[in-house]
Amino acid sequence: MKKYSVVPNVDVSAWIVKLEDVAPENEYAAKDDAIAAAEQMAKDNSPSMVEIMDKEHNVIEEKRF
Repeated sequence: MKKYSVVPNVDVSAWIVKLEDVAPENEYAAKDDAIAAAEQMAKDNSPSMVEIMDKEHNVIEEKRF
């Protein structure tokens, strides 16, 4: 199962979608845009999951596709 994570950058000015929390896929100005992109990637590569993290990299939400 592939894991996509949505995390803010250091100063929370942008949101980054990462595959397996290692390889950055894309960067987005809005959190909602990053979540939507991660969910689409997960749906396209099912079975997958999306973890949405806060600035301390704590998982605040998890979705499975």
